[in-house]
Amino acid sequence: MQVEIWSDIVCPWCYVGKRRFEQALAGFEHPEAVAVRHHAFQLNPAAVPGETTSRRAGLKAKYGLTDARVAELDAQMTQTFASVGLTFLGGEGLTGNTRVAHEVVAAAAEAGTQDAVIERLFRAYFSEGRSVFDPVSLVALGVEAGLDESALSRSLIEGTYAEAVERDLAEAQEIGITGVPFFVFDRRFAVSGAQQPEVFAQALRQAWDTTGE
Repeated sequence: MQVEIWSDIVCPWCYVGKRRFEQALAGFEHPEAVAVRHHAFQLNPAAVPGETTSRRAGLKAKYGLTDARVAELDAQMTQTFASVGLTFLGGEGLTGNTRVAHEVVAAAAEAGTQDAVIERLFRAYFSEGRSVFDPVSLVALGVEAGLDESALSRSLIEGTYAEAVERDLAEAQEIGITGVPFFVFDRRFAVSGAQQPEVFAQALRQAWDTTGE
């Protein structure tokens, strides 16, 4: 059984959703039969590649929030992260275009280390305040998660996985995905958002009962 997950590296709910899904998978009767594939989605594709801006300022401008409201939302997200064993730094922070980060995740899929790499990128951004927007930082993080440094550097320079990322983004449009995380179970069932583990557990059982594998 295949579970496909569309997410963006700078989406806090995507990190929470990943962990809640993993909690459900740990309690599933057939975890060894589940193959997980991560796909790219961009919350802000218009962000200028190579440039970073204030995360907090971006939230204020996009949603018309006050400083106090952003701080309140950060406090709530800190609690949500803690509920699944994660650390959320919040604060000013930086944001930017995530396309190159998705290329790293695509490279990891080919190397068989996709989960480790996307986990490393999420943790670096949300829990450590590290950049996931420039190739130097991304290569370093990829290497920490098991990718080959020279091969990864070359692939980012040559755009080896740019087309794979573009396919993910195009497929998200075809499916009608407008928000992430978005989980697809064997191309039969979908779960939108960082639902509680019980919801993911039900989807796993339903997909298994339908396909028998």
